[in-house]
Amino acid sequence: MIDLNGLHALLVDSGAEQWSLVLHQRIAQQLAELNHGDLPTWQKVVEELPMLEKSTLDLRDQVRIGEKQDVSEALRQSIRNELMKLHPWRKGPFSLFGIDLDTEWRSDWKWERLQNQITSLENRLVLDVGCGNGYHAWRMLGAGARAVIGIDPTLLSVLQFEAIKKLHGAAPIYVLPLAIEEFPLNNQLFDTVFSMGVLYHRRSPIDHLLELKSCLRPGGQLILETLVIEGDEHSLLMPEDRYAQMRNVWFLPSPELLMLWLRRCGFKSIQLVDVSKTTTQEQRSTEWMRFHSLQNYLDPDDQNLTCEGLPAPSRAIVIAEVE
Repeated sequence: MIDLNGLHALLVDSGAEQWSLVLHQRIAQQLAELNHGDLPTWQKVVEELPMLEKSTLDLRDQVRIGEKQDVSEALRQSIRNELMKLHPWRKGPFSLFGIDLDTEWRSDWKWERLQNQITSLENRLVLDVGCGNGYHAWRMLGAGARAVIGIDPTLLSVLQFEAIKKLHGAAPIYVLPLAIEEFPLNNQLFDTVFSMGVLYHRRSPIDHLLELKSCLRPGGQLILETLVIEGDEHSLLMPEDRYAQMRNVWFLPSPELLMLWLRRCGFKSIQLVDVSKTTTQEQRSTEWMRFHSLQNYLDPDDQNLTCEGLPAPSRAIVIAEVE
């Protein structure tokens, strides 16, 4: 179900053979415990997708695999129908042999905000925590990463990634069905670690920051993106119940408090590189994600508030390093 060809060799080459064995054991255990009613359908989609020759490939400026003229109209429609069975598609967009897969999130906008702020990814080993279907992982590979490992416990996201990878072909990029708790920590293996859209889902944000730090080699870089509120280093929002209809939102700090957390966790060279309000153009319903989206979660009379009356989503990107 999950293409792990090359992962063991990659980790052995990185001096992490023992760590690789632990990782494979945990993946096998996780897969053995999976019991999702739609899993056979999702697996069949990936199995039935063709392996195609692509005339062009662009992962640097977008995720574009192949061109319309590479396949017949009938085959393109068949691929489109199969990919639609993996609805809802949250992160993207993707261009696949002339199929414009318009996802809920314009994840490319987030990438544009951070790509020129981070250390070059050229020849770096990268970890993407909470990577979803791997959209940003593809962009990391396009930016020159030696290899990218993404982790996400959402099985549909993992199968969406496998579908994209089958259309792309072999590449040093993997998405594993693991949460950060199942991931072997204290490995100090990665040159760069991304955690985007994860921190506010953690009941203990400090523990999450320390987990991320334990995955970085000395001199490595963390790219952290999360929901924030306005205020000083003492400002923090903890929703009493839901936030923008999400149940699992715990802590929204100010950017200043977020950087204080990072300092307390031992990070250095901390930089706030972006704060942006999330708009209904960046997150919205599409043909590929037909459920409610941000527009439905804001106050209809005041777009600066959520439907619960809390500050509308604003996201910060912070970059930090370990010694």
